[in-house]
Amino acid sequence: MVRVRYAPSPTGTLHIGGARTALFNYLVARHFDGQFVLRVEDTDQSRQIPGSEQAMMHGLKSLGIEWDEGPDRNDGPYGPYRVSERLGQHRAMADRLLAEHKAYRCFCTPEQLAQDRENRAAQGLPPRYSGRCRTLTTQEVQARSGERFVVRLKVPSEGETVVHDLIRGDVRFDNRVFDDFVIMKPDYTPVYNFAVAIDDYDMRISHVIRGEEHLSNTPKQIFVFEALGLPIPQFAHLPMILAPDRSKVSKRHGATAVEEYRDQGILLPALANYLLLLGWSSPNGEEILTLSEAIATFTLDRVQHTAAIYDQKKLEWMNHQYMTRLSVHEIAQSVRPFIDYPLTEGPDFEAVVDLSRERAVNLVQLAEHMRFFYEAPSRYESKGVAKHFTDQTADLLDAVAKRLKTVTPWDHDHLVQVYDDTAAALNVKRAALIHPTRLAVTGRTVGPGLFELITLLGRDAVVERINTAQNLIRRHQIPTVD
Repeated sequence: MVRVRYAPSPTGTLHIGGARTALFNYLVARHFDGQFVLRVEDTDQSRQIPGSEQAMMHGLKSLGIEWDEGPDRNDGPYGPYRVSERLGQHRAMADRLLAEHKAYRCFCTPEQLAQDRENRAAQGLPPRYSGRCRTLTTQEVQARSGERFVVRLKVPSEGETVVHDLIRGDVRFDNRVFDDFVIMKPDYTPVYNFAVAIDDYDMRISHVIRGEEHLSNTPKQIFVFEALGLPIPQFAHLPMILAPDRSKVSKRHGATAVEEYRDQGILLPALANYLLLLGWSSPNGEEILTLSEAIATFTLDRVQHTAAIYDQKKLEWMNHQYMTRLSVHEIAQSVRPFIDYPLTEGPDFEAVVDLSRERAVNLVQLAEHMRFFYEAPSRYESKGVAKHFTDQTADLLDAVAKRLKTVTPWDHDHLVQVYDDTAAALNVKRAALIHPTRLAVTGRTVGPGLFELITLLGRDAVVERINTAQNLIRRHQIPTVD
C-alpha cells in the first residue's frame, strides 16, 4: 500500500511551500488508493508557537486536504503522531545501535569541537567531527559514566550513497563528505534525521515526498535505515518555489501563508489549484482542475525537475476564473466577510455579486466593486470629473433624470430606449449621457454595463444620485478622489 506523510513543525503558519508538499502527498495517496499521514515534528520545543499545530491543520483542511491518520485521530494504527510522544521508541533504537556497536557515546566538549573546527578550517578542510570518541573501549566509556555525552552514528567513510529519487533520478553522494553525525542529544532526545527515519519506518511510509531542501538530509537518513537493517522508502524531492527573480519567495512577491491569501480575498480552492501547478502539469495541459480531477491524473513522473516560479498575476488570473465559474451563492457567501458597509438597504445581494464579479480578481476587490450599490458616492473620480462633469453636463443629467422618473417598466430595454430618445432630443450622442450618468451614480468611470447596474440599483436611488451630482456640478463643489 502507498503510504505517504506530511510532517510539519509547529513553528508558524502554513506557507505555500509546505501547503504544496502536503497537497502533492495527498494527491499521490488518493491516486493510488493509499493513505495520507499527518505527523507533527515537535521535537524542538524552543521554537514552537502556541496554536500553530491547530492553525496548520485548519489551513490544510481549508485547501481540501484531509488526512487518514494524524494527531487529531488518536485511534490510528501507527500512532502517536507527534514526534515528542515517540521518544521511547527513539531511545530504544539508539540503545540498540549502541549495543550493536553501530553508534557510540561522544564525550567531546563544545570547546573541543570548536577547536577541531578551527584546526580543519586552518587546513582548508570542511568542518567534520574528528572521530575522537569512536574508538573508545567499553571500559573507557564506563569510566566516564556521569559525563555529558551525545550519541553518534558510525558512518561509512568510503564509497558513495545513492538516493534513488523518483523525480531527479539517482543522486550520488560521496561518503567522505559525511562525519559521524549526532543522533541523540545530551538530554537523550533524537535529532531530526534520526527521529524521522525511525518514524517513517514505524508508520510504514512507502514514499517520502518533500521539498528539495531535504535532499541533503536523505543520505543521513539512509545511513540510519541501513544501520538498523530497515527497508528504505522511496524518495521524491519536489522542486523549489522561487520568485520571478529567482529569489526566495517573500511578502514582497505576495502573500506567503495560506491565511494571508485568504485575507487578501483569494478563494482557497483557487489557491489549491494554483499550488498544483507549481512544479506539475496535467497530461492534457488543463490548468483549471478540481482536487477530484487532479487525483485522477496526478503522478510524480509529471513533476518537473527545475524550480517552480511563483507568479502572483497567474494566481490572480486563476482566482478570477474561480470567481466567475463557482455558483453565485458560493461567491456571495465568500465575499460577505470582506464587506464593511451596511447591507440593510439596497438591491438583491446575490444579483449584485453576479453583476460585479466579472471585473474582480479577488474578494477584496469584489467587495469594493459592490460598494456603490449600497452606498451613494461621496467622492467622484477626478479624471472622470474633468472629462464628464462640465457645465453642460448638469443640463444633460437633468434631462435624463426627468425621463427616468416616468419610465415604465424599469427594465433594461426600456432604459436603453430612454437614453436613445433623450440623446436624440438633445442632439447628442448616447455616450454623452451614459458616461456622466455612470459617474454620477457610482462615482467611477468603469464598472458593469450601465443599464444592467441602474436596472438593479432601482429608480429612486438612480434619480437621487443624478440629482445630487448635477447640483454639485452647478455649484462647482464636486468632491473628488484620485
